[in-house]
Amino acid sequence: MLQPNVHGPAKMLRIYVGQDDRWEGKPLYEEIVIRLKAADVAGATVYRGAMGYGGHQRMHPSGRFGLSHDLPIMITIVDSEPKIREVLPILDEMVVEGLVVLSDVDVIKYRHGKEK
Repeated sequence: MLQPNVHGPAKMLRIYVGQDDRWEGKPLYEEIVIRLKAADVAGATVYRGAMGYGGHQRMHPSGRFGLSHDLPIMITIVDSEPKIREVLPILDEMVVEGLVVLSDVDVIKYRHGKEK
């Protein structure tokens, strides 16, 4: 796990799924974040897209009055390469339809108030 007050090379993992995707009856994106936390990943952020499309070329716009029509969801995590590689099998099992991408990043600043 990334240690506070450090910087340097790391990995960024982005997971793209649909808002309506489910895992054991619950929202897939929520269950992914729960699994990432259980695996002691440094942190995860979920973003809900306003519009998008994927491999099926089917548009996913927000509906009238803000009602969703399976809006795109992106989960982003940044951690060390070994930690990211450790969670890839979990994601492989859970993400049946979606996209998982891995990028090299340089951490410029990482701080939190949690004392060890």
